[in-house]
Amino acid sequence: MARKITLDFLKTEAASGMVLGLAALAALIVANSPLAPAYFAWLKSEHILQVGPLLLELMISDWIKEGLMAVFFLVVGLEIKYEILKGELSDPRQLATPVLAALGGMIAPALVYLAVSGLLDGPHGGWPIPLATDIAFALAVFAVAARGLPSSLRVFLLTLAIVDDLGAIALIAVLFSSGVDWVPLAWVAGLLAVAALFASRRRVAAPFWVLGFGLVWYLTVLAGLSTSLTAVAFALIVPVADRSDDQQSPLKEAMHDLHPYVAYLVLPLFAFAKAGVSFAGLSLEQAFAPLVLGIALGLFVGKQIGVFGFAWLASALKIGRRPTDATWLELYGVSLLCGVGFTMSLFVGILAFPGAVDSVEQVEVKLGVLAGSFLSVVLGASVLALATRRRKILAETATDTHAS
Repeated sequence: MARKITLDFLKTEAASGMVLGLAALAALIVANSPLAPAYFAWLKSEHILQVGPLLLELMISDWIKEGLMAVFFLVVGLEIKYEILKGELSDPRQLATPVLAALGGMIAPALVYLAVSGLLDGPHGGWPIPLATDIAFALAVFAVAARGLPSSLRVFLLTLAIVDDLGAIALIAVLFSSGVDWVPLAWVAGLLAVAALFASRRRVAAPFWVLGFGLVWYLTVLAGLSTSLTAVAFALIVPVADRSDDQQSPLKEAMHDLHPYVAYLVLPLFAFAKAGVSFAGLSLEQAFAPLVLGIALGLFVGKQIGVFGFAWLASALKIGRRPTDATWLELYGVSLLCGVGFTMSLFVGILAFPGAVDSVEQVEVKLGVLAGSFLSVVLGASVLALATRRRKILAETATDTHAS
């Protein structure tokens, strides 16, 4: 069953990568067309949500960042819990290499970014931006370029991305949750505790889960805390065990029901809202600004060095081992794909440099993320295609030798 859940996730997320690409391309086209003023005005427009006595007014860009992306992080939290209890992360022996590789994939990009910003006198606050991996895009490229390669590489990539998500969520908690209002936050903690108690003792109907998540989300926004944190916390209280009456797991049901919406609506809409960068008036100096270069090189250079280097180190020290039946060239191709930051990097970029969607810092963040992700896609796909062709040639040679 764990295998089936993993494959379902891979299938959904890989396919959604294509939709993400189209959404990002649409954003770039619109932002550089006569529709650009309407596009940016739409993102800045204020909209009110009122449910009974509850009232909330946010800009469209904030509704997407704090609202829809909370659903994304809820799914991430559900997946993390499932993988730890029932899936790939439940066996410690399978964890060492991807966990260490993920650690390297966070350390090296940060060091590359800080080195670039130090040399070019750029802003130091952007170092968390190149630490994340966009699993949807990475899996989409892997599905196209790595047909015929061992499935262990997909599991390696998925496990690494889960650990990456945990690291990103921890950074968000530590770095980007200042100025918290403790009264609504106390209510959030109380609601989570009550929900956890009910979930452990009796069956909770789906409408109550939806209502509970909505209320926790609302109080989180009032508290000034990133909704990604409480979304993951809420996911951790959803029961993974099967119900006694219908033998269905609430957690697996939620994953199954929410995955398509996240893959084909939430993430593409976020990409459309955040990838739109206008090239009008863009100078060569801004295109190669320290912030742009730091993020781009952090993703493209730092990720591959950190992931591949720490994976090799784990194998050399006998702490872990290379993915089953995979070669080092194939693992290097996967390491390159980890440099596709895109949606997660854009999300962290918004938190690191808060401001208008068309501010100088946000434009440079988008340029850096797009450049680093594009380079990682091109070289990663090329290396994996080469590795696939090499494996095919070796298999044909072995067959001919055996036949003769």
